[in-house]
Amino acid sequence: MNTELAIDVCGMTKRFGQLTAVDHIDLQVRAGEICGFLGPNGSGKTTFIRMLCGLLRPDDGSGTCLGKDVIRDSEAIKREVGYMTQRFSFWEDLSIVENLDFIARMYDVKNRRDAVHQSLERLGLTERRKQLAGQLSGGWKQRLALAACLIHNPKLLLLDEPTAGVDPKARREFWEEIHHLAGEGLTFLIATHYMDEAERCHRLAFILRSKLLVHGTVDEVIEQARLTTWEVAGPNLLQVAEQIRGRAGVEQATAFGNLLHVSGTNAAELEQAIAPFRTEQHKWSQVEPGLEDVFIHMMERPKQEVSA
Repeated sequence: MNTELAIDVCGMTKRFGQLTAVDHIDLQVRAGEICGFLGPNGSGKTTFIRMLCGLLRPDDGSGTCLGKDVIRDSEAIKREVGYMTQRFSFWEDLSIVENLDFIARMYDVKNRRDAVHQSLERLGLTERRKQLAGQLSGGWKQRLALAACLIHNPKLLLLDEPTAGVDPKARREFWEEIHHLAGEGLTFLIATHYMDEAERCHRLAFILRSKLLVHGTVDEVIEQARLTTWEVAGPNLLQVAEQIRGRAGVEQATAFGNLLHVSGTNAAELEQAIAPFRTEQHKWSQVEPGLEDVFIHMMERPKQEVSA
């Protein structure tokens, strides 16, 4: 494992008037690592990413990105980072090849034509090279955006919910490419809402209400939540969930397909709460909590607990 840090920041903070969008976040990401950045909408993920790539100046904090100072060297950082925004941000009335050529010009890429050709080949865009960007489906727009991010050979990619609105096949192909690039030494910080994508990351960081709550591998994140989870099978699970919510020890009761997951951090209180519902009609079994259980648990943490 590469121990060199591509991202090493401390106390990163950004305020917009009275609103603190990012509140003293510390984050370390190793070179060649895929770090999943999780959190609900409005939690501060995009603001943090924009500070890393030099588009926003932090109000407080320090550290390095690719070995360069995040405050003093923001212009130099921009040239070594690829940033993929939430929304498709390329020219829809230009073709794929025209978009890539324009981006290559912006970065003053040497041997521009070769770079564009290689980018088209790598992302499987050659046959569509003359198609207008505005005519592309979500999956092909995603490929174009990734190709544009890579055109200047960056060392770090910051991807902000890159697969939102993309079909499952395109998402899978996208992640296969991500892992291939990481194997070549490229580093990723990827904001995502999809739990299957989060599980494909080497490490995770979870942000809520502008604060970083947890950072680690999937197993470490699940362990730190200290959740006890029971899985329930049987009839009328919606009714069971409604009756059991709010009882002491029950922090969440969430449908998982044809099953119900009931979770809490106090195992004894939880077992006492579910006891009246353990009838012959329903099969209860204790299971290991999954990442989605933990994600929901963290999102529902009280505001005062997050601020503490």
